[in-house]
Amino acid sequence: MSVHDETPTARSFRLRLEHPVDHLPGQHYVVRLTAEDGYSASRSYSVASAPDGSGVVELTVELLPDGEVSPFLHDVVEPGDVLEVRGPLGRWFTWDLATPALLVGGGSGVVPLMAMVRAARAAGRPELVRLVVSVRTPDDLYYAAEMAGREVTVAHTRVAPEGDPRPAGRLTTDDLGPVAAGTTVYLCGSGGFVEHASTLLLEAGVDAADIRVERFGPS
Repeated sequence: MSVHDETPTARSFRLRLEHPVDHLPGQHYVVRLTAEDGYSASRSYSVASAPDGSGVVELTVELLPDGEVSPFLHDVVEPGDVLEVRGPLGRWFTWDLATPALLVGGGSGVVPLMAMVRAARAAGRPELVRLVVSVRTPDDLYYAAEMAGREVTVAHTRVAPEGDPRPAGRLTTDDLGPVAAGTTVYLCGSGGFVEHASTLLLEAGVDAADIRVERFGPS
């Protein structure tokens, strides 16, 4: 296992699976911690890496000070440690690497969407996906070094970087752009973000049946 920071409050863990199973972009793993007294806690974390047959998966974990699992992963786990994981899990929020997809993420909701972007790039088909990610400030942007290209739009809601032509503010229909027929929308983020983005998508004429949603909460 190797570890690196994405933001001041988010860390990515690259895990080599004991029994490799390729995942689909959008799936997740359950991480289980067990204390010496037998008490255990489990949380689900989306896979950020593209499936590549290597037996290595990347999970990105946001630090939640009151959580049961994320503080241990951030403050205690070190490279080389062994974690108990189960997966990959989930079928509804997965992309087939063949059909057009609009990916809309808020904050840490970008994690499963990044697996889709990376998979499209690895397959030489970046034009199949378009990523729109909403973050509060530049320091809150996950995978910042990879957020370039015509297929990526970053919307800063509180503080925009110097020189950004888009002023800071909430996500708008202009940020989402036109959504072509046959496109599946993958929407991931907090409850409030999902509600706001869903409203924008419906106002833009996207059929509700073409929107797949994954909400996250404290862990």
